[in-house]
Amino acid sequence: MIFETIITTINAESEPHVAPFGVRYEGENVVISPYKPSTTLANILATQHAVMNLTDDVRVFAAALTNRQAWQLLPANKVKGFRLANCIEHVELALIEVRDDSVRPQLVMQKVHMQHHQAFKGFNRAQAAVIELAVLVSRLHMLSKEKIQTEMQYLQTAIDKTAGENELQAWSWLVGKVNQFYAQIDTRKDQ
Repeated sequence: MIFETIITTINAESEPHVAPFGVRYEGENVVISPYKPSTTLANILATQHAVMNLTDDVRVFAAALTNRQAWQLLPANKVKGFRLANCIEHVELALIEVRDDSVRPQLVMQKVHMQHHQAFKGFNRAQAAVIELAVLVSRLHMLSKEKIQTEMQYLQTAIDKTAGENELQAWSWLVGKVNQFYAQIDTRKDQ
């Protein structure tokens, strides 16, 4: 089972990086499997730490994929790094094992510190639709245009029926990213 989270890392110069990440649990440990190459992979290998943020603000997922910033960061408590200011819970992690792979190594992370910040009210269907579109956007270069468009049409129903202001904003950012991606492809074809 994969859980959608926001992973915050820092590089050797302590510059933060925020990325949506699906993680798995192995007992009490968290497994993060970033693609090679990636900023998250480089940062975790360099610093041996990360912070997993659990949030219901789907704008963070959309913003991270569309080069926007819809978050504030606060210093982590026990590891060198940052957490989302607006999150339900954050978990500070330390790297304990690297299972190397040519495409997606598995980084096994031990929980160092957990802190609960606010009540979880539950997800609505629009939040789930934004998360699904965020996953699709992260794979635009791997999936067919028809697959993306079919999935977006299906997800649009949940947006139309249950979205609030945050979900509508996140959805529009992601739709804009999809449109921009295909416009660039069409431009290259015309040249």
